[in-house]
Amino acid sequence: MAEQKVIATNKKARHDYFIEETYEAGIALTGTEVKSIREGKVNLRDSYAEVRNGEVFVHNMHISPYEAGNQFNHEPKRTRKLLLHKHEIRRLIGKTQERGYTLVPLKIYFNERGKVKLEIGLAKGKKLYDKRKEIAQRDAEREMRKAFAQRYKGI
Repeated sequence: MAEQKVIATNKKARHDYFIEETYEAGIALTGTEVKSIREGKVNLRDSYAEVRNGEVFVHNMHISPYEAGNQFNHEPKRTRKLLLHKHEIRRLIGKTQERGYTLVPLKIYFNERGKVKLEIGLAKGKKLYDKRKEIAQRDAEREMRKAFAQRYKGI
């Protein structure tokens, strides 16, 4: 994959969900939204995507109004259409109808051609014990690296 300029990531998504598949989607945006995204004023925290009537939409993605915009500025949390291939949408329809699956925005970025892209993940929710296990595993790995570093420092 070529150069990407990542604007925002949804760090909470990988903590709260098991991401099984990822898809790259274009977004139908207005001009002031693109300008605001270029300034990095976008938040993916509580956003989610859904398939409705054979189309995919993202909800609760907050793009701050463009400061130099006039009365034609955009609504910050409006529902935006995602642009995917028909075969991808069909697959997502089948998967999201299964119990426990949801679509979560992971990151928003500019691709090598300067187009805004949204990476969405097909996700299954984690239980509390899964989250605790993951944190314990991360802490154990950190302790091991620390011990190795101290041991090899002395040699």
